Amino acid sequence: MLHQIENDLKDALRNQDKAKVGVLRILISKCKNKSIAIGKPLEDSEVMKVLQTTAKQHKESIKLYTQGERSDLVDQETLELNIVEGYLPSMMTEDEVRSIIVSAIETTGASSMADFGKVMPQVMKQGAGKIDGGVAQNILKELLS
Repeated sequence: MLHQIENDLKDALRNQDKAKVGVLRILISKCKNKSIAIGKPLEDSEVMKVLQTTAKQHKESIKLYTQGERSDLVDQETLELNIVEGYLPSMMTEDEVRSIIVSAIETTGASSMADFGKVMPQVMKQGAGKIDGGVAQNILKELLS
């Protein structure tokens, strides 16, 4: 996965795509920092975690910039988010997430919000990085309340 990002960086440099070059350099930098922190080269699953974290940061920035009425920064962050999301597997739809949550509730026997902590880890485990935690959390709250 990291090799793919590095190759795409070379292509972006050749094509003089400044926005993509900037985003890919940041991604590579974050991956290398993570690699140094854990003391070994990153596996694809760890690179995915870095990408997911970066995408989440961009989504938060977009939300804050929208609240602050900074459309220029919203456009920039959206462009960067689209580049990052190009490397992530497609996320599950809300209906798919809902079906996983319903099966997890049945498995754990959850009946109230007190069981939230039992269900949520199972949902995220079954989703294997393809579930947006915020969406899952909202659906779970709706079903348990």
